[in-house]
Amino acid sequence: MKYSKSHDVLQQTLITVAAYFILAFSFYLFFAGHNDPGGGFIGGLMAASAFILIYVVFDRKKAHEAIKISFVPFIAVGLLLTIAVGFIGILFGQAYLEQFFDYFHFPFFGEVELTTALPFDLGIFFVVVAMAMVVTLTIAEDKG
Repeated sequence: MKYSKSHDVLQQTLITVAAYFILAFSFYLFFAGHNDPGGGFIGGLMAASAFILIYVVFDRKKAHEAIKISFVPFIAVGLLLTIAVGFIGILFGQAYLEQFFDYFHFPFFGEVELTTALPFDLGIFFVVVAMAMVVTLTIAEDKG
């Protein structure tokens, strides 16, 4: 079969659309995590897979233009957030990583449950996405 440039256009369009759906599903998994299976780790892996698809289908220069994120600082931010959330329990005389939750009423949203598991999962989400991307991009740059 002969290679055609038209395959590139079709492949890039389909992967771009698929990446948006994968990102949306990763956010669903992230927010469902403290009540159902999912959370920061699985959501982070799904988000990283969407970013990796963009890097696979486009060349490195175009992918860097589309994804203008430096992933290394997100590792530190995620770790600091996760550790800081763990100390909330100690501040209230409980164990490290003790979970607290309460229900609050917000305009337009109604009654919403807020919990300390959400910022903890956000830290895990940042670490997983950043680590997956840093490792993948470092391996991809290796010439040897």
